[in-house]
Amino acid sequence: MPGIAVVFPGQGSQYPGMGQELAESFSQARRIYERADRILGFPLSALCFKGTQDELDKTEITQAAVLTTSLAVFMVLKDKGLTPAITAGLSLGEYSALAACGALNFEDALGLVIKRGQIMQQAAPAGQGLMAAVLGAPANSVEQACAEAAGCGIVDIANYNCPGQIVISGERRAVLQAGELLKERGARVVPLAVGVPSHSRLMKKAAELFRRELEKIKWSEPHTPVVSNVQAREIHGSDLPQILVEQLYRPVKWEQSTAYIAERVDYFVEVGPGKVLSGLVKKTAKDKVLGSVQDLASLKKVLLRVKGVAE
Repeated sequence: MPGIAVVFPGQGSQYPGMGQELAESFSQARRIYERADRILGFPLSALCFKGTQDELDKTEITQAAVLTTSLAVFMVLKDKGLTPAITAGLSLGEYSALAACGALNFEDALGLVIKRGQIMQQAAPAGQGLMAAVLGAPANSVEQACAEAAGCGIVDIANYNCPGQIVISGERRAVLQAGELLKERGARVVPLAVGVPSHSRLMKKAAELFRRELEKIKWSEPHTPVVSNVQAREIHGSDLPQILVEQLYRPVKWEQSTAYIAERVDYFVEVGPGKVLSGLVKKTAKDKVLGSVQDLASLKKVLLRVKGVAE
């Protein structure tokens, strides 16, 4: 079997009907949704399967829904014999990776992501923060624009997604100013429809509040390596609370994480709703993406590809 990395999506990948086909077809997936409904005390599964996009976009629902769907899909793949050599997840997806690799149990993971969503939402008064995607600019140019716009307020790089795609985050005026500077230098700048300026210094107070929640958890050493967003290196169990505190206000080094993983595996498989990560990984490790698994058709396609490369 070739070495396969499993990567888990973050917030923004949710969509109505996610996970429904697999839950109806596989008991492993269905049991994950049933457990989530019991743990949370409300029908998260019904929101995933029958809810509207607006309902799924509520931060307190989104994070739990994406985590649960990702782990439901993972359990199906695991039952089919796919064992990852290494894992990672984008922002929220890091919690899916940690739960999949035994660093924390499913109940604790669900409780943490719900609390994380609430704390993040409360930390940023509506309309004060902004995030924007910067396309077609090198990292040093984006870093320079953020430094030049600092007189207008806080603006930081939130995500190094892939070559030519960076996300900036912070106070609205400062993000808009950095965006104008970058447009003058030939970049495309697209404001994002999110209410929370994630992965910026505006999240530092929220991160310290969240630390209390992380310190209540009994963490274990992951049985499969998990690559951290903050360090773009493997995480050890004892480091997890501090790493996950920093993850709220430091940039997600996804491009760097992808490069690190690509040196250690033959292929990547995205597990969970959407296929955003597959697109990002292709920009860094072009020929190593076997696909994304989120429904019956994509499950069949990826399993065939795994079988093909294993022969």
